[in-house]
Amino acid sequence: MEQQIAKLNYLKMAPRKVRSVGDLIKGLSVNEAEAQLLIQPRRSASALLKLLRSAVANAKNNKKIDPDRLFVLNVRVDKGPMIKRSLPRARGSASPIHKVMSNVIMILGVREATKPRFKIIVPKKIKQISGQKTQKKEKPKKEFAKEKSSSIKPGKENVEMKKSGLLKKVFNPNTRANRGEKV
Repeated sequence: MEQQIAKLNYLKMAPRKVRSVGDLIKGLSVNEAEAQLLIQPRRSASALLKLLRSAVANAKNNKKIDPDRLFVLNVRVDKGPMIKRSLPRARGSASPIHKVMSNVIMILGVREATKPRFKIIVPKKIKQISGQKTQKKEKPKKEFAKEKSSSIKPGKENVEMKKSGLLKKVFNPNTRANRGEKV
C-alpha cells in the first residue's frame, strides 16, 4: 500500500491537546477528516488541518495519487522539546513552568477507488489584472482662512482676535450686563 508521510515539528502546543484532535481523524477519508477539522473549536485543529492539506498536496504532486482515494492511516503525536520558564511566587520563590512542544507525524494511505460521501469546495481567489488599475477619486482641496491674531509688533496695527463661544457672550459689548443694565 502506498503511503504519504507529513511531519510537523516544534508545534507550540501540548501533545495531550493535539493528540485528542488527532485521534478524531484516524481512519477517515481526507474529505471527512478535513470537514471534521474545520468544525473543531480546538486550537490544534487548525495546525492539523494545515498539515493534512500539505500531505494531500504532496501526494498529489509528487506521487500522482488521486486525493479522493487518500485516507488518514495514522496520526502520531510525540513530545517535542520543552521550554522552561519560571513564575514568581510568594516570599521570593518561583514555580517552574514547562512549555511543551509537539512533533506530529501524519501518515496518509491509499484505498481502493471508493466514491466519497461529499466534497469540500474551496473558493478560489480571483487575481486582479495588472493592466487595469482603478482610478483614485480626487478630493476637493480645502482652503483654510488664516485667522488674524492680535500683534503688538511695531509697524503693524492691533487687530482683534475672533472670539468664540462663551467668551463671545461674556465680553460682547451688546449684552445687557456689559451695557450696565441689571440682569
